Amino acid sequence: MTVERTTIRRFAEAIGDTNPLYYDEEFARATRWGGIIAPPTFLCLLLPPLPTPDIDFGTIKLNGGSAFESYRPVRPGDVIIGQAEYADVQAKQGKGGGMLIFQGRTRYTDGDGHLVAIGTGTGIQR
Repeated sequence: MTVERTTIRRFAEAIGDTNPLYYDEEFARATRWGGIIAPPTFLCLLLPPLPTPDIDFGTIKLNGGSAFESYRPVRPGDVIIGQAEYADVQAKQGKGGGMLIFQGRTRYTDGDGHLVAIGTGTGIQR
């Protein structure tokens, strides 16, 4: 996906972040970043789907949390590619019965193949 300035601005508005670094070119140019950058969680928009595991289990799915390690800012014009994989799948027993805990990892690279960020997320299925 090619990152566009309007997409960055709309994302910042949607999450309630009014930092002018995400939409005001004049302000952003005067910062250490030298121009508009995307909010740290912007890459959530680019999360590629993980393949559905071939496991017959419950249909209740919960978000168990996520984290990002950023290696460089995302800027308008960047081409970002996300590659997702399962990092771990565990069966556990909880108070309400059995559940599966899935951990996924996504590597985000730019058009030249340089690492931009790594995102991890946990899903719970009952």
